[in-house]
Amino acid sequence: MSPPPRVEPEALPLFKGLDASVRAMLLRHAMVQTVAPNTVLFEQGLTPTFQPVVLEGSVHLFGRASRGGEVLVDIVEPPELVVPAAVMTAAPYLVEARTQAPSRLLLLQAQAFREAVEQHPALGQAVIRSLSGQFRRMVRQVKNLKLRPANQRVGCYVLALARRQGADVMTLPYEKTLIASELGMTRESFSRALSLLQKHGVAMRGDTLRIVDRPRLEAFAEPDPLIDPDETGLE
Repeated sequence: MSPPPRVEPEALPLFKGLDASVRAMLLRHAMVQTVAPNTVLFEQGLTPTFQPVVLEGSVHLFGRASRGGEVLVDIVEPPELVVPAAVMTAAPYLVEARTQAPSRLLLLQAQAFREAVEQHPALGQAVIRSLSGQFRRMVRQVKNLKLRPANQRVGCYVLALARRQGADVMTLPYEKTLIASELGMTRESFSRALSLLQKHGVAMRGDTLRIVDRPRLEAFAEPDPLIDPDETGLE
């Protein structure tokens, strides 16, 4: 797969329809930051001071328990806003944000961003679109976790991964513990489910998977367009 095109701040969908003067004002109160893998952008419980926007790479959102356990809640990719709900309400973050790979972020000053959203309908509509997409993604995730047994969740994950990577031969994008956390299971359960899929149309070698019988896998996993993202990529 070829790398995604480089996103520049001025070309963000967030700024579409904004007057040049408003865009310039927001960028005056902003910075572009390149960060290394495993960089913590913010801790849960802190109040936002910036509105991060992902330009390259990805940001993983983790929920952490007081006893020390954590779960992967969401993955934010370009050109999305990172947790705009917390920024717009000036409320404490419910999650920790961490990069998984080298990433590039636009950091908009939170107060200037909120004021601009209040004053400029085009920006407000862009934020509503972002919030709506993230809400729908969260509802899909809740339905996936509550309506499906673990083995079906893994089967649908493999089908979705093939769609994202554009081939029936694919490589797991993250370490198995991280994927298992996203799917609401332990690493051991995830590994067992992958092994079971070899009886349902999937061949496996290390971290490389190959769908050898798609109808058989779909019959087992039962993908649902109201849970799994459709082929257009709409959430």
